[in-house]
Amino acid sequence: MKNNPLLIATLFAACLAPAAPLRAQGTKADYERAAELPAAVRGKVLNQTVRPRWQTGGDRLWYRRELPGGGSEYVVVDAKAGTRRVVADLAAARTAAGDAGEPAGLPALAPEAAPRRSGGAGAEVHLAFANETREEMRLFWLDGDGNRQPYGAVPAGASRTLRTFAGHAWLAARPDGTPFAVFVAEEDAERAVIGPNPPDVRRGRTPGGRRAPGGGGAPSGVSPDGKWAASIREGALYLREQATGKEAPLSAGGGGGEGTVLSGPVRWSPDSKKLVAYRTTPGQEHPVTIVESSPRDQVQPKITTLNYLKPGDRIPTHRPRLFDVELRREVPLDDSLAPTPWMDRPDVHWRPDGSAFFYVYNQRGHQTLRVLRVDAATGGVKAVVDEQSDTLIDYANRYFLRYLDATDEIVWMSERDGWNHLYLYDAKNGRVKNQITKGPWVVRGVEEVDAGKRQVLFRAGGIAPAQDPYYVHWCRVNLDGTGLVDLTPDDGTHTAQFSPDGKYLVDTYSRVDLPPVTTLRRASDGKLVRELERADATALKEARWRQPERFAAKGRDGRTDIYGVIFRPTNFDPAKKYPVVENIYAGPQGSFVPKAFAPLHGSQRIAELGFIVVQIDGMGTANRSKAFNTLSWKNLGDAGFPDRIAWMKAAAATRPEMDLTRVGLYGGSAGGQNALRGLLAHGDFYKVGVADCGCHDNRMDKIWWNELYMGWPVGPHYAEQSNVTQAHRLTGKLLLIVGEKDTNVDPASTMQVADALVRADKDFDLLVIPGAGHGAAETPYGSRRRADFLVRHLHGVEPRSR
Repeated sequence: MKNNPLLIATLFAACLAPAAPLRAQGTKADYERAAELPAAVRGKVLNQTVRPRWQTGGDRLWYRRELPGGGSEYVVVDAKAGTRRVVADLAAARTAAGDAGEPAGLPALAPEAAPRRSGGAGAEVHLAFANETREEMRLFWLDGDGNRQPYGAVPAGASRTLRTFAGHAWLAARPDGTPFAVFVAEEDAERAVIGPNPPDVRRGRTPGGRRAPGGGGAPSGVSPDGKWAASIREGALYLREQATGKEAPLSAGGGGGEGTVLSGPVRWSPDSKKLVAYRTTPGQEHPVTIVESSPRDQVQPKITTLNYLKPGDRIPTHRPRLFDVELRREVPLDDSLAPTPWMDRPDVHWRPDGSAFFYVYNQRGHQTLRVLRVDAATGGVKAVVDEQSDTLIDYANRYFLRYLDATDEIVWMSERDGWNHLYLYDAKNGRVKNQITKGPWVVRGVEEVDAGKRQVLFRAGGIAPAQDPYYVHWCRVNLDGTGLVDLTPDDGTHTAQFSPDGKYLVDTYSRVDLPPVTTLRRASDGKLVRELERADATALKEARWRQPERFAAKGRDGRTDIYGVIFRPTNFDPAKKYPVVENIYAGPQGSFVPKAFAPLHGSQRIAELGFIVVQIDGMGTANRSKAFNTLSWKNLGDAGFPDRIAWMKAAAATRPEMDLTRVGLYGGSAGGQNALRGLLAHGDFYKVGVADCGCHDNRMDKIWWNELYMGWPVGPHYAEQSNVTQAHRLTGKLLLIVGEKDTNVDPASTMQVADALVRADKDFDLLVIPGAGHGAAETPYGSRRRADFLVRHLHGVEPRSR
C-alpha cells in the first residue's frame, strides 16, 4: 500500500489539535463534590422551622428567628390582633408574650413514638429535668447510634440541670431501666418535666406508626373496685380476694389441644363483675440463624438465632375468653364470626357500664376485619362492623378505630367506596349512621376525635384538586359529615402545631422546590391570621444548590397521573447527555417520592456523579385510590414499572439531556427486590441495577408484611414473582449487596438469588458486608461501592480515575 500524503497530513494535524474535552462524569472531582454536599448545604437555610411558645391560656406567642451569620432575634405575635413584632432578646420575648418567669419547656414524648437517637448537635443548652413522679428517674443521653449513655438520676420531686445541645435526645427511665419519656433538646427550652404520668402514644396508634386494633384502658390484675386480684399461672386463671387473701382457680389450665393455654393480660369490666383473658394457641418456631463473621470483641464468629415467622407458617392465635366473677365460671363465646384469627392479640374495650365489650377480629389473609360486640351477660357475639374486601384490608397502614362510649358509636376507617375515608357507626346494632368524609381523595390519618364537639381533626391527601395529591393537608369535619374545612389550603405539603387552647394553628408548608413558609391560622375555619416566616434559602442557592424538578405524566392507562421528582447534578450542563438512574422503592404500604423541602435529598448525592436521578410513585403504591394501590396485591413483581417507564419516556421527550439508552436503578429492602426485578422483567429498558438487602422471594421474608400484600394461603403467585425463580432472565449489570447481620430480611434471600444466578451461568457482582445489618448499602463502604458500580457501567469509566 502506497503512502497517502494527504492522509498523513490530516492525521498529523489531528494529533496536534487540542483534544475534545472529556465528559466530567464519574471523575474524582465529582466524587469530592458529592462528598462535600452535606457540609456545603448545612446551615444555609434560615427559619425552616418555627417553634411557637404560647402564652398559657392566651392569644400571644413568641419564637426564635435565625439571622444570617449565626445570630438570632425573637418575634412576638398577638394572634387576636394579628400583629407581629421583633424584640431583641429572649427575656423581652417572654415578657411581651405574657409568660415571663415561665421557662420554656420541652414536650415529653412517648418512647415508642420518639427519636431513638440524637440528631446533629445545635446550640448549647442547659436543660433542667424536673421529676414530678413519685419515683426516682434515671437519665440517659441517646447517642448518635441510639446507645444509652448514663447521666445519673433525679430523685422524686427534685430537679437536675445538665449541659446538652439542641437536637440531642434524652431518655428518662424508671429505676429498672423501663423507658418513661423522651425529650429532644431545643435551643430555647430550659425545662424538661417528667411526669407525673408517662406520655401517651397518639391515640389509635401503636409503636412505629402501626395502628392499634381497638382501644380501652390498660390491663390490670386488680379489679377496679379493688376487691379482687386476677393472675394466670401455668395456663390457668386464679382469683384472689384482696381482703382475705383467699384464692381459687376460675378456670382449668390448658385444654383445647395443640398446647392451648389461658394467657394474659387480664381485662376487667368497669363494674368488676366480669373479666376477659385469652385462650392462646402457640405457633410454630421458625429459626433463622445469623452468623457475624468478624465481631470486634472476639476472634471467633458469633451466632444468633431468631424466631422469624415466614408466609404460610403456623401462627399463634389469641381468642378472648369471658369469665363471670360472681358465678365463678367461664361464659362461653361463639367463635363462628372469628374462625381464623391473625396472630396479633386483639385489644378489648369495655362499655363503661360493663354490659358489653368489643374486640377486633382480623382474619388471616387480611380480607375480613370485624369489630365484634360481646354481651357480658349472655356471651352473645355480633359483628357491629364487618369489613370485607376482594383484595386486601391494610390493617397496618390504613386503619382507625375510635369508640365513643357516651353515645355508643364508633368512628371507623375504610376504603370501601374506593377511597380511604371515615364512617360513623351505631355500636349497638352495627348500622352505618353516615359517612363522615367522602370524595376522590384520601384520609391520611386521624389526629383527634372530639366527642364533645363531635368533630374530627384529620390529615388528607388530594383534597385540593389543583395540587399534587400526595400533599398532606390538615382538615376538620363534623361527625355527621358536614362542615368540612381545609385548615391549610396553601399549595404544598403541611405540618401543623396547635395552640394549647386549640384556637390557632401554626402551619408550615413547603414543596421540594419551595422552602418552608409558616403562617398563623384560625383553627375554627383555617382563616389566615398572618404570615410568620418564609425560610431564607439565599445562602443555599449561592452554594451551588440545584433545585429538584417536580414532574407528572400519564401512567400505563393513559389517564392516571403519575408523580415524580428529577434531580440533576449541581454542575448540570443542558448541552450534555446524562444517564438516568431511578432511586426505586415500590413498597405498597406508602408513597416515597419526597414532597417536602430539604436542602439535600439522598438522590442528589448520586446525581452529583454525573447522573439524572428520578424518583417516581407508580401504581401499586399507596395514598391514592384503592384501585391505584391494590394493583400490587398478589402482584408485587409489577412494582409499577409500566408507569415508571412511561413517566421517564414522557420526561425525556422534552428534556433531551436524559439519555434513556443508559438507564439504571437502585434500591434497598423492598426497593432491592424492585431493583433486581427491573433488570429481570424490563431488561430492555434498565441496563444496570444495584439491589441492597432485597426481599427477593416473598416466601423468605417476614410473615406480616408478605401475607398482607401477597395474600394467604401461599399460592403459586409467590413463586412466579420471585427474583430467584426469574433469575435466569437477567440481562444487564447487577450488583447484589447484603449485610450478614440483617435481621429484617433474611440474608439468605439474597444468597438464594446468587445461587440461582450461578446455576443460570449469569455474570453478576455480590458484596457481603461483614457486621452490617439491614440497609448495608447505606454504610459508607456500601454507598461508595454502589456509586462506583453505577459510574463504571453507566458512564463506562473507572470511578475516580480522572
